[in-house]
Amino acid sequence: MGWWLAEARTVQAEGVISRFDPVYWTVNFPRPMMAAATVAAPDALRVDAVFYRQDDLAGLIWEAEDRHDHVLLRYETARDFRGCRLRFRWRSSGMLALDAVNGPVLTIEGRDAAGDPRAWYVRLWNYAEGTPEDAEVAIDFAAADGGFLLPGEADPVWAGDVDRMFVSLVPEGYTGEDAALAAPVEAWAELSGIACEGAGAVLATGDVAVPGHGLGIATGYDDCYHLTPARVLRNMLHLGWRGTILHYVGMSHYFRLEPGGGGYCASLAGGALNAACAAWHADFAARAKALGYEVIWSLSFELLDQHCWGDWKQRAADGSAGLTGWEPPSALLSPAHGGAMTYLRQVALALVAIAQGAGLAVKFQIGEPWWWVMPDGRLCIHDAAARAALGDPGEQVMTATPDIAVLDAAGALLAEATLALRDAVIPSIARFSSPVRNSAPPTWRHSRSRSSASAGTRSRSTASARPGNQPSSACAIPLNILSASGRIACRHSARLASR
Repeated sequence: MGWWLAEARTVQAEGVISRFDPVYWTVNFPRPMMAAATVAAPDALRVDAVFYRQDDLAGLIWEAEDRHDHVLLRYETARDFRGCRLRFRWRSSGMLALDAVNGPVLTIEGRDAAGDPRAWYVRLWNYAEGTPEDAEVAIDFAAADGGFLLPGEADPVWAGDVDRMFVSLVPEGYTGEDAALAAPVEAWAELSGIACEGAGAVLATGDVAVPGHGLGIATGYDDCYHLTPARVLRNMLHLGWRGTILHYVGMSHYFRLEPGGGGYCASLAGGALNAACAAWHADFAARAKALGYEVIWSLSFELLDQHCWGDWKQRAADGSAGLTGWEPPSALLSPAHGGAMTYLRQVALALVAIAQGAGLAVKFQIGEPWWWVMPDGRLCIHDAAARAALGDPGEQVMTATPDIAVLDAAGALLAEATLALRDAVIPSIARFSSPVRNSAPPTWRHSRSRSSASAGTRSRSTASARPGNQPSSACAIPLNILSASGRIACRHSARLASR
């Protein structure tokens, strides 16, 4: 099959969608909170969120310009909303209600009739009928007013040149202050019966259907957490991706948090995955199954540095943490630390449970099982747990002449931790399918290599997508845990690193 690097839709197939279709909303929010949007029904959208701070605020966003879909699948840019009337049923729990002072507001950003940048703040309660947590909302954009109290504080909206609009969502206990909530708040809001009427109610959209091809696709939750799973999967399906999806769970959006280290650190309190992440992945898995996809769940030996416990991190001899070059960076977890490894096993089992709940065959991939190497060649085997396990070895510089006995011991420790994670998952895999073992000898390269308990070994370049897309200048020793020996070949890796 030929190929074409498309820059825009021209003569390709088109379809139509209703403006405000649940599939095409997005979410945005600051750390440390988390939120996710899922499609609950063809006319319904649900947002699950976890709030930690008294000033946490999530936005549920509709954009006039589609910036997220492939160019052949995007909906048309339509900034004039004056011909639209939007209605929906609002229900929520754990969030400030519609009638609260800081309750849900539809912020409309764009330009006024004179072309000057403007924002209007439309209080949903002013357009609602029902109770503060269960009401029918109806907005005519040609006659809408911003302002808290109407008509006394009315600020007429000119919706003829809109960039985006978003509903603000804040937790019960919101004050706007930079302070912690008494306890994390898990909350949800649902917009159902979404309908858009009027001359501007329908948008053209790309409806290209590329035939299935032999290439595989990988996703990253850190890159698509703000989109609905339905939207992610629609792009895959229409662009010809079939078979198996390699899904990187990532390192920065899946965890629960608890106070620690002067901020918030990863936690198992209440479960391994935060509520928003769990809801997103359950929907993703169910939709993937319905479309005939299989999913490989890929979990890394790394965690966003700002939410990683200090004693979980691999460290160099001077105490410096082994951090990747992403911005913000991730920290490499020490395979010697029992708490860190137990945490990864619990996350893996939570992902397996989601796969099983969707009726998917369980396929699991272990990523980044390595000891980190600093840009100057120093090996990060000096965190407290690793020092205790390895007998407090001297500093190893991979670009010089490292002690092969120390590397062998570190490799054995890493292999043990990696296989323990694999073995925690294999019983679940065995109930659905037999894991495929890779009998090829291990290969050593300066790449971000991943090992799969059910699909063999895969690797990706250090230039693969992450927030900031800034690859690290450091290198690492990768490990094929399903090789014939099942052990790390430190002698080979040492020779490679010294070249």
